[in-house]
Order: sequence, then structure tokens, then C-alpha cells
Amino acid sequence: MTCGKLGLMKYTRFEDLPVWIDATTLAVRIFLVTNEKCFQGRGDLKNQLERATTSIANNIAEGFERGTTQELLTFLYIARGSAGEVRSMLHLLDRLPWFTHLKSEISDLKFQSEIISRQLRGWADSLQNSDIKGARYLTDASRTTQQRKASAAAFDERLKTIVADAARAREAARAQEPESQP
Repeated sequence: MTCGKLGLMKYTRFEDLPVWIDATTLAVRIFLVTNEKCFQGRGDLKNQLERATTSIANNIAEGFERGTTQELLTFLYIARGSAGEVRSMLHLLDRLPWFTHLKSEISDLKFQSEIISRQLRGWADSLQNSDIKGARYLTDASRTTQQRKASAAAFDERLKTIVADAARAREAARAQEPESQP
């Protein structure tokens, strides 16, 4: 059983989640920027930016591992809040004279944090409309039921593919038949 589901793909590890990968990539980029000389002597600003960006990926991971949809939702919103905090701090950096040489990088980082925020919102919205309670609530009977439903859905998809392939083959055969003349 998976705890998270995005689109049609199911994820069993938070490390495979595209939004977690994006969040860790953003964190690496933020750490590289805060290593710049212009951050020397601005430890509180540097530390807060690093903590906020680290918080995004960590909250995604913690929520995913909790095993309930409600807890996952809570942590997704916390992660989204951290993405907003990162964006807010980047707006501040954009206005401070010590960081003007980083304008392009800051702009790109703001864009990346906004993309992450949108991903988190989309995932949270899909979970709010789901009747899945989470892995912690699964029993052997519910797992079996879920596996049967998944198997039936996979069979239905395969059947649709076979029917579509057969229809295309019939059309191709008809196109090959010589036209009858009156």
C-alpha cells in the first residue's frame, strides 16, 4: 500500500516524489547561493533562508511517512508555508543592495519555490477530495479489497487497449480492401 498518490502513479517512498525531489533541488541551490561572500555577516538571514528551504522537503517527507491522509495534508500545508517563507525572503534579498549581482538567480529561485508551492497545493487538493484514510488504517481485508480493485482497473485498461487495437486493425483491413464497382 502506498501512502501518497499523485495522478495515476503511486509512490511508496517519499524520495521518489517529484515535489520532494524539486524541494531538495531548491534547497541545494539555496545553500549554494547562501555560501556566497555577500551573506557573510548576515548569519540570521542566511540561517533562516536555509532552515525554511530545508523545511519544505523535510515536511513533505514527514507527512508522507506518518501513514494517514490527514497528517500528510497537515505537513503538506506546513511545507507550502515554508515555500512561501522562502519566496518572501527571496523578495527581501531582491531589494537589498548587497545581493544585486544575484538578481537572476534570486528570480529563478522564486520561480522554483512557486512551482513547488503549486505542486503541494495540487496534491493537497486531490487528497482533500479522496476517501483514502492512509496506510495506517489498512487492514488485511481492506488491502485485499484495494488490490482487487487495482487488479480490476488494470484489467479494464488492458481490455480497452485490446478493443482499441482490434478496431484499428479492422479499419486498416477495410482500407486495404478493393472498392466494389457498381
